[in-house]
Amino acid sequence: MVTPESIKDGIEAGLACERVEVIGDGQHFQALVVSGAFAGKSRVQRHQLVYKALGDRMREEIHALSMQTFTPEEAKQDG
Repeated sequence: MVTPESIKDGIEAGLACERVEVIGDGQHFQALVVSGAFAGKSRVQRHQLVYKALGDRMREEIHALSMQTFTPEEAKQDG
């Protein structure tokens, strides 16, 4: 079964992150990801980096994942 913690672990294993928070009910998940790797990237490119970190799990196990992606600087501004 997919859990918020397993998604968090997958993101952190495949992407250098300063902060990752994932909530969800086993079907639908929401993630907040803060990473320096997002600098200079569009929203779509940032999401692609997260999808890459999760690999096949995005196609096979995770049915719905919404994301907020920020650079560390953006996260500081957003609070």
